[in-house]
This record gives sequence, C-alpha cells and structure tokens, in this order.
Amino acid sequence: MNKREFLARLRAGLRGLPREDVEERVIFYSEMIDEGLEEGLSEAEAVGKLGPVGDVVAQILADTPPAEPVREKTGFRGRVRAWEIVLLILGFPVWFPLLLAAFAVVLAAVIVLWSLVVSLWAVDASLLGCALGGAVSAAAFVLRGNGLTAAVMLAAGLCCAGLAIFCFFGCRAFTKGALWLTKKTASGVKHLFIRKETA
Repeated sequence: MNKREFLARLRAGLRGLPREDVEERVIFYSEMIDEGLEEGLSEAEAVGKLGPVGDVVAQILADTPPAEPVREKTGFRGRVRAWEIVLLILGFPVWFPLLLAAFAVVLAAVIVLWSLVVSLWAVDASLLGCALGGAVSAAAFVLRGNGLTAAVMLAAGLCCAGLAIFCFFGCRAFTKGALWLTKKTASGVKHLFIRKETA
C-alpha cells in the first residue's frame, strides 16, 4: 500500500470525528511516512511500519473522548438556537422519562450481573469454609474416639473441598465473562456515537 492509499483509508475511517482532528491525524501519519522515507525505507515499507489502517483507526477511536464525535455528528458547537430550546422544553415530558428508564434498565442489568458474580464467589467461599469445618470436626471427633462420625465429617469436608475447587473455575470464568460483557456494553454505547467506517 502506498502513502496516498493509506492516508485515504485513514481519512475514511475517521470520518465520524471533527474535521480538524481528522486533518491533524492525517498530517501526523503523513509526516511519519515521510520520516520513514528519509531514513531510506521504501514507501511501502514506511507505510507497513505503521501497521494495518484498521488497527490505526481503531486505536485513534479508542483514544478519542466520546464527546468529540458526538459534537461532530450533531453539529453542536456550544450555541443552541431558540427553537431548539423550545423543542427541548416541550419534549421534556416525553424524552426525559424515556432516557431515565433506559438508564435505569442498563444500570439494573449491570447490578444484576455483578450481583451474580458476588453471589457465585460467596458460594465458593462457603464451600471452602465447609471443607475446613469438616476437617476440623473430623479431628475433634477422632480425639473423642468417635471414628465413624470423624470419617463422615472428613468425607463431607473432602466433598466440599472438591466442589469449592470446581466452583472456583466456574466463578473465574463467569467473572471474566462479566468483565468482557461490561466492556462490550461500554464499547457499544460509545459506538452508538462513533461509527467506525473503513474504506
């Protein structure tokens, strides 16, 4: 890929950002390619050194605050016209409860998800406590001379220990899934405002 193609794809991928920011980044990457050429690299090598255009675009969008693309897409520059204020006030009884309800639903979903994570780890901790309790009880019954009860308590403790180990791996996997889902949800909300466009 040559310099012109790289910069054209970069510009297309950053289309949702403010024009000034797009131009600033295009100039930055153009200068980086020029520096590579001055170092004796071919144009393709200088472009290849930057990595795939999609990765560059994704990194720029990830580093961009959500307010900038929103401002660019909506055209909001800090000034609000009188008719826009009137529409906001008249529509308030409709849009505000809907916005509040959407926020409450998302917040409730996140709380439920992380409550499940905490509950699963509590179950694992309880099983581990039961395993330790079974071992202590078995030792106490052995000291009292009650071998059969000690064997039953030890068996129960070993079962709880096995379940605790099994549950630990499930809890860890569920926690990783919850983290992934939370990250994807946050990314999805951000991508409602920033649409990644590739050439």
